[in-house]
Amino acid sequence: MNARTPHPAPLVRKLESILGLSQDEKDVLGGIRGTIKKFGRREDLVRQGDRPSECCVILHGFAYRYKLTGGGKRQIFSFHISGDIPDLQSLHLEVMDHSLASLTAGEAMFIPHETVRALVRRCPRIGDAFWRDTLIDAAVFREWIVNLGRREAHGRMAHLLCEFYVRLQSVGLTNGSVCEMPFTQNELGDALGISTVHVNRTLQDMRAAGLITLQPRSLTIEDWEGLREAGEFDPAYLHLRTGAA
Repeated sequence: MNARTPHPAPLVRKLESILGLSQDEKDVLGGIRGTIKKFGRREDLVRQGDRPSECCVILHGFAYRYKLTGGGKRQIFSFHISGDIPDLQSLHLEVMDHSLASLTAGEAMFIPHETVRALVRRCPRIGDAFWRDTLIDAAVFREWIVNLGRREAHGRMAHLLCEFYVRLQSVGLTNGSVCEMPFTQNELGDALGISTVHVNRTLQDMRAAGLITLQPRSLTIEDWEGLREAGEFDPAYLHLRTGAA
């Protein structure tokens, strides 16, 4: 079911995690209107080759960006949480060069490009926040290149789990050392460039080492320092505000 209603809270939380916002700026974000759409698990929200006229804000649930090779192999190159705008670049790039799909059921708000442009003209500081978000996006890509190219499977997994936990923590979506774990082993393999067998073995090793506990759809960080050290994780590249994580 679609509805045209404001739903700024996740977006405000996300932008505040990377740039301080005044109350007036929060009020401006509160006036955003978009089309809210529910989505199911593993649905394409935007496809490679599309020419979108809207930006997508994840309100609830999780999503990921990916590309397929000519042989149908999938490479996942980012995961997205509540408040993210994974296709913000479509504001300036006419054709999508990758696809965006849901990991879980949830909701997204699709904001017309003209609405976003008017918002940026009205409130340049919000434009600054969007620009900062795209720069951080690029920083995350750089870190993922290092992760895939220069770390073994154990380090890759540890780094991904640290990043995911810290990003959720920065927008208030963790409960102590516990967070949601929406990934299948197949999705982890496609993000880390390893087989599902290797994913399973790596997770078992991490559990045996006392670094993590996995339950259906939840992750508990048992040894943060050990996990951080295993993944050589330094959150500086996320450029979060002091105290956001």
